[in-house]
Amino acid sequence: MPITLRVTHRTIYRFDRPVTFGPHRLMIRPRGGHDQRLMQSSLVITPPASIRWHFDPFGNSIAVARFSEPADALSIESMLLLRRYPGSPAILNPDSHATPWPFHYDEDESIDLAPFMALENPQDEAAVTAWLETHLPQRSDEALTLLRALGDAIHAGFAYSRRDELGTQSAATTLGTGGGTCRDFALFFMEAARVLGCAARFVTGYLHDPGTGEDGLLGGGATHAWADVFLPGEGWIEFDPTNRIVGGRRLIRVATTRSPAQASPITGTYTANGAEYLGMEVGVSVVEEETT
Repeated sequence: MPITLRVTHRTIYRFDRPVTFGPHRLMIRPRGGHDQRLMQSSLVITPPASIRWHFDPFGNSIAVARFSEPADALSIESMLLLRRYPGSPAILNPDSHATPWPFHYDEDESIDLAPFMALENPQDEAAVTAWLETHLPQRSDEALTLLRALGDAIHAGFAYSRRDELGTQSAATTLGTGGGTCRDFALFFMEAARVLGCAARFVTGYLHDPGTGEDGLLGGGATHAWADVFLPGEGWIEFDPTNRIVGGRRLIRVATTRSPAQASPITGTYTANGAEYLGMEVGVSVVEEETT
């Protein structure tokens, strides 16, 4: 059964005196699909801004905000009402179809998926390969089972910590520190999946945590990140190693990219005019509503 979710995402930047804002790029509007339908959306920005929408190279919706007056705070609030449907049939009924591993993409798929198969940091391949040999020495001959095991190994092997600063750790850095954020784990999963011969991409969005306390979900209250892997005959399948989630309705997709650096929800510039930056506040609320 589908669920209806209301997402409120509010970001506020504060300064001790007015600054002049340059253009800001916003990646906060989801695309619809057979598994996710956007029903309503609103965007409120203070100080007022003119908005121009366009699509990026991956087909994600991008808003560019331009400002005409200085201010000592910038507030961006997005509200979404959407309906999320169950995931891939391969996840809902694993016995219905199995994708063998290793596999090969057909000729057309190989051309289209090539950018998603190259490692983000090729110099990390040896370290990731060694980690795979240690943590997944016995590998299933079924792709979905293997990738589930990969997500489980990342979840069990690294400590989660929230980090509000921009940027994503390389796989080698995550190995060195033994921990990271959801976006760090998503990239590590992608790099490992690519070493295993899979096309993988980065996903940014939100996490629906019912708040029951049973699952111990991590990454709520902020934007969330996970990975997609393309399986022959099944298409893109979602893997969230931070929470050991495969597909399902708790992951609310906003955008997909080849690299984490292309998926920042909000980026922009300002001219300080002597002002001091006082910090940023981010709040994300995901609430289930009655489905009609």
